[in-house]
Amino acid sequence: MRWAAAAAGLVMTTTLPAAAQIVRGGAPASPISSSALVPAGATTLYVSGMLADPVDPAKPDGDHGDTEAQTRSVLKKINAELARYGMGPGDVVMMRVVLVAPPGQPKMDFAGMMKAYKEVYGTAAQPAKPARIAMQIAALAAPWGLVEIEVQAARTGAMSK
Repeated sequence: MRWAAAAAGLVMTTTLPAAAQIVRGGAPASPISSSALVPAGATTLYVSGMLADPVDPAKPDGDHGDTEAQTRSVLKKINAELARYGMGPGDVVMMRVVLVAPPGQPKMDFAGMMKAYKEVYGTAAQPAKPARIAMQIAALAAPWGLVEIEVQAARTGAMSK
């Protein structure tokens, strides 16, 4: 530990050894991590599964969009929840994506989900990728729901909130 001067007074900071950092495994070109090792003492946050908001907020029972639009909406909501705790998408270590086949289709729209997912994870601006599972189920509780996502996030060191 070391002490650092700050505008408001003295602040204790810690420099964690490499073993105390979150470690992500897997191929660099993959859009997901094959694993995420979270050391003891890390702050963890569990975010419940979230569904998309309607495309037009003035119509709460209206159109929620296709799989890509719903994924984008859900990730935006998850990022807002993470921000409440001083975290962001780079702190997500595990993600579970539940998909439903669009009406009239036999299979989930995995490509649509991935298009929105890749806008947030594994980018030059935000290279941290979570370990992840994606699966198709028959239906979600909301009859219009095509996507539900839950995440676990972790951070070592000081939190900003």
